[in-house]
Amino acid sequence: MYSDVFCRVYNEFGWNYYPEAFGQQLLEWLKTRGFAPKTSLDLACGTGILCQILHRQGIRASGMDLSSGMIAIARENQPDIHYDVADMVTYRPNTHFDLVTCTGDAFNHIPDPRDLKTIFCNICGYLNPGGWLVFDILNDHEISSSEPFEMDFDQHTRVWFQMTRPTPQSVNLQIRVYGDGQLQLEETICETVHDPQAICAMLQAAGFHSISCTDRLLPSHNPSTTWYITAQKR
Repeated sequence: MYSDVFCRVYNEFGWNYYPEAFGQQLLEWLKTRGFAPKTSLDLACGTGILCQILHRQGIRASGMDLSSGMIAIARENQPDIHYDVADMVTYRPNTHFDLVTCTGDAFNHIPDPRDLKTIFCNICGYLNPGGWLVFDILNDHEISSSEPFEMDFDQHTRVWFQMTRPTPQSVNLQIRVYGDGQLQLEETICETVHDPQAICAMLQAAGFHSISCTDRLLPSHNPSTTWYITAQKR
């Protein structure tokens, strides 16, 4: 789980570009499908950026995240959106949704394929018939180790990043936060690389159809470094 310090860095460091870009693509994708959801749920919603985008379109958006720090920021940013602090492996809301999303390779934070199967079955249970699940996962061919990278957060704070591949099936993002030259936080975010074909098979077993896995959500867009997977509940 992300620390409160990391949540603040995430929120204020400009890392909202991905949910913002994805949100615009998602709105276009929904139009191409002729699908107008009335309700939505964003799993692992972080600071709630995608929820806000959907909310502004008149969709009754909701979000959930394991990190109480992320949810605290999301609630502060948009108090009239419903957010839950929960584990998506066991999360079973009391309501149903037309659209469920999960972005920022959040499913790659789930290392056990059995937990992914549980998540997909649970989503199928709280997704309305005909509703859509849209998410992304890491593309193994587009991930490589990187040299360390540093950025100034403010005049007192510096943030250091490095991505490594400890094994072919794992990706680690190492983060260090320095305040006035002193190490304040060191965090390693671990992700597991999943086979997209296996993911699609899990979705079909869970009760989804019209399953698509592509490197672009819209045909007119350039290829992405992630896989976009869409699936509809029967």
